[in-house]
Order: sequence, then C-alpha cells, then structure tokens
Amino acid sequence: MAEPDTAHVPDGVPCSMPESRPRRRNSAPRRRNRPQQRRHEHQPTKPDHKSVLERALDATVDAPGEGLPDTFAAAGLPDRLVEALTRAGLTVPFPIQARTLRDGLAGRDVLGRAQTGSGKTLAFGLPMLATLAGISRPAARRPHGLVLVPTRELAQQVTSVLEPFGRAVGVQLAAVYGGAPMGKQITALRRGVGLVVATPGRLLDLVGRGVCQLDRASVTVLDEADYMADLGFLPAVTELLEQTAPDAQRMLFSATLDRGVDGLVNKFLTDPALHAVADAAAPVESVTHRVFMVTSEDKLPVAAEVAGRPGRSLFFVRTKRGADRLATRFGQFGIAASAIHGDRSQPQRARALAGFTAGSPRVLVATDVAARGIHVDDVDLVVHYDPPADHKDYLHRSGRTARAGAEGTVLSLVQPAERRFVTQLHSDAQVDADVVNVRPGDDTVDELATSGVPVIVKQPPAAERPTRRNNSRRPRRPTKPRRGNRTDA
Repeated sequence: MAEPDTAHVPDGVPCSMPESRPRRRNSAPRRRNRPQQRRHEHQPTKPDHKSVLERALDATVDAPGEGLPDTFAAAGLPDRLVEALTRAGLTVPFPIQARTLRDGLAGRDVLGRAQTGSGKTLAFGLPMLATLAGISRPAARRPHGLVLVPTRELAQQVTSVLEPFGRAVGVQLAAVYGGAPMGKQITALRRGVGLVVATPGRLLDLVGRGVCQLDRASVTVLDEADYMADLGFLPAVTELLEQTAPDAQRMLFSATLDRGVDGLVNKFLTDPALHAVADAAAPVESVTHRVFMVTSEDKLPVAAEVAGRPGRSLFFVRTKRGADRLATRFGQFGIAASAIHGDRSQPQRARALAGFTAGSPRVLVATDVAARGIHVDDVDLVVHYDPPADHKDYLHRSGRTARAGAEGTVLSLVQPAERRFVTQLHSDAQVDADVVNVRPGDDTVDELATSGVPVIVKQPPAAERPTRRNNSRRPRRPTKPRRGNRTDA
C-alpha cells in the first residue's frame, strides 16, 4: 500500500535541536589560538551530523504515491493560473510541486526539501498567488504576502519567475534587496503591492524607516533558509516573522534543513506538512562527476583549455579576489569571462548574470556566496577550481548544472595536497567521481574542452542592459551614505 502523500512530524520528535552552549567571550586575541590551516584542509561536515528535524524528513521522503496531481489543473489551481502556466508551456508539475501544491492551497504550513533546480519557486509561489488573488487590494505599505530569500540575485530570480503568474491573477510584486537604490522600492511599497520578495537586511531597514508594515502579511515563505543561517540572517528573519500576522500561513523551502533552521520551524510553523523528494545529501543522478589531478603549474592552463569549450561553464573559487583574478587570467588566454561575488555592485552582478544567461560570455567565475543567486538553464559544466568547504557546499555548487532533469558534468581540479580532502568530500556527498591525472593538451582534457552544446548568443532584455544618460557632461553628485542601510550578500 502506498504511503500517504502528506507526512507530519512524528510524535515524540522535537522540531528543534538542544540549545548549543553560549559562545565564550575571550579578551585575548582570537588569532593566537586559530589553527594555521588553509580552508580546504578543514574537516568537512559529516553527513550523519544531521538535525533531528532533518532526520524526520529523511524518514518521510515521499515515495511515488497514488493520487498525486499529474497536471497543474488537477492540483486545484485557479483557472487563470492554469491558463498562464499553459501559455508558458508548463502543464505537468515537478515532483516537489505535485506533492506540495494541495497543502499550500489548503492553507497549511509546509516544510519542503528538494534539490536546487527542482521547481521550488513555483511550489510555494503558485499557492501563494492563488491565496493572495482572493484578498482585497493591499493598502499602502502593507503587503499581504512575503517571500524572504538570502541574496539579491535570488530575490530577482523569484520575482521574475512569479511576475507573469501574478499578472494573471492581479497580484503585483515588488523586489526589495540591498545593493540597489531604495527609491523605487519605497515607491512600490507606498503604492501598495500584494507580494514582496525581499532579502532580510534591506526589508528590516525599510520596516525600521516606517516604509513597510508586515502585520497584514498572511502568507510567508522562507526560501533557502539554511543559507540565510550561514550568512547570519536568522536574527533578522526572526524579527521580521514576529511582525507578520500571528495566524499567517508559513512555508519553508530549502535544499537542506540544518544549520539553525530547526528553531525557526519550531517557533513559526504549526503542524507543517513535510515533503522531501530527495535526501539533502543526495547528488543529482543526471550529473557526471570527474576529477582532474593537476600540478600547480598545470592547473590554470588546464582550466583555460576547458573554459574554451562551446557550452556554458561555471567556475567556482574560494575568494572574491580569486574570482576576479581567474576571470582576468582567462582573458589573457583569449577567453571572455565575467566574475560575480559579494563585492560587485548590484548593476555589475546583474549585467554579469544577464550576459551569462544570454551566452556572452559563456564563462562565469563565482564565489560560494554568489552561488545561490545563479539560476541559469543550460549550464552543462560546473568546475570546482578551488575545492568547497564541505560536501554540502559541493552539492550546492554542483546543483547549478543538470537543472530540471537535464544532464551535466561536474569537474574538480585537484592538486596533490588536496586529494585526501576531496576524496573524503566526495564520500560524504555520496559521489563516485572518475579520477584522472592530466596535463594540458591531453586527450581527456580535449574531450571535455570540445563538449557541450554550442551557445546561441541572445540579446539580453532591454531592462538588463546598461543605459547611458544623454547629458553625460553633467557632473555626478556625490552619494550620501544612507543611515542604517544594511547590505545583503
């Protein structure tokens, strides 16, 4: 007999981990006791060190069951949303969508776990829009719905995905994030919008200025909550959620549900429906994992040879400076590449992503902080130029390829001193990687360098292209620092 589609937290299983010991304050210099290790030498997080909540999710992974909707229409969505989905060529829901739509439409709190690229945005966005469409027009400064995300790129991504469907049901959206001027964001909030997609720092700033009130937010979503915890946003998230309607519906979606998320679930979600379509530590089956063992002298030439392939390639490095340096070095090899990281301004990051999406350039170099904001289809190669900190970061990076069931390749460039660490990392990530010793010009390198579907360059949308003012002679006024402004990664 098939298991029920909807699962609950088992009796006796708490939603939160025991409180950790308070951090000891020490007046002595911290650097004195800091181990002199490089980041790739740190012990990776073991996959069996899971929160109680995540173990509960593991025990309730949804097996293919009976009664799941095989179309969006069968899920109970309003006709206008179904018609908009059909116009967009979407008729069959992805697994996480099929399993969560009905609970979301019924007003239940939902706790969902799925791999990156699995369709989480529509899984929470469609029920949200259906609910908000039935509410009267929002008052100024008082949105009815709220989506919190960790990065500005993800805020833009979620907004762009949901806007066409919001228009179909008459729900206006506004994106609120740091690194961009406040003026347009303030204007949108004062005009009144149904749904706000925001990063915690900027929204908390606007709430403090009296520009936005959350007391009427009756539907709230946390996306990539574990990453918000990594970035230190949980206090801001908690403060914002405490200001939403007490009886609000809340949904939390993420690829992983540890690193402090348990406390949020325990405090803000009531009897949530649990839906996990994959183990948090499970690799995507449609990805081929490879390791090129290289010397320090050969690492850059091999990387440049691979970067010259006709398909889209995404390279990951550890540091912001390393991202800029690698993009520059690729240029010296005649390969156009852009870099994206937390120190880049919002327009720079937007242009880099827009160009990469359009296929010019075909190579993007990114740090882990920027990784969560990269949602580009048809990326068939991810390269770990520098090894990640642990197996979960490895899976998050690797999740930029093989999105929505497509196939992809993940390559790690590993030097001899890193081999033991990377081997353990792959074991923790449950990845079986093919390891080959290579040098520039080897047949193995050439095979990968000539792989991939050639990218057809598309003109970026006009809104994403930089614009020039006609009155370029007018001197620019110095920008005054904004009091209390927070920056989001």
